[in-house]
Amino acid sequence: MKSHRLRSIIRTLMKLLTRTETIGAENIPPSGGVLLACNHMSRMDIPVLFLTPGRPDMTALVTTKYLKHPLLRWFIVTAEGIWLDRDTADFSAFRKAVEALKAGKALGIAPEGTRSVTSQLLEGKPGTALLALRTGVPIIPVAISGTEDSVEKLLRFKRPHITAEYGEPIYPPKLDRGNREGQLQGLTDEIMCQIASMLPEKYHGFYTGNPRLKELLAARQQDAGKISKAAGALGKTGATT
Repeated sequence: MKSHRLRSIIRTLMKLLTRTETIGAENIPPSGGVLLACNHMSRMDIPVLFLTPGRPDMTALVTTKYLKHPLLRWFIVTAEGIWLDRDTADFSAFRKAVEALKAGKALGIAPEGTRSVTSQLLEGKPGTALLALRTGVPIIPVAISGTEDSVEKLLRFKRPHITAEYGEPIYPPKLDRGNREGQLQGLTDEIMCQIASMLPEKYHGFYTGNPRLKELLAARQQDAGKISKAAGALGKTGATT
């Protein structure tokens, strides 16, 4: 109940203090275990991800570094987040994450493993891919933009424009123990390139020029062209009837 009340409070505050836009909410499974893998530029990413549409069971893996921030610590504890010590091999956090996913929860995670101080994508780490391969749950890539300077804007009494775009599910293959490292790398690259494809070019960072990213961007451009063409045809039809 506490997490539901917190969700309501955060939703109200986000509406009042920010202009947050959600795209692709239809891609989020309404139930069942799912990983929501997002880029990480700001502490504001946490409430944005916590308000994922249709998933009041949302939890997340959050670095223990935030324990030093009283307000964030209270928020994460109330939201039933899972603390992760990124300076060690935190098997306890991994086990709790697996249990949450198997219990049918939505779990937020940042594949980069840390917050990007440049706002550009860092190289993804294999933890997200390993969780997906171990549990078999789908991964929803999430691209968050506009949070990198959101705190500064709020301090200047300006409402930041934040966008959270949810991509189509990525379904992990069955775990191949003979090619574990190759699978982890391939799935990690796919997750990160999917996130990058939904972000403006200035955020691409480590994945700038990646061949897979180029494929995804070309496909998005082609889809946008089809939609524009269909809209134009509909407009012409409407004008002649």
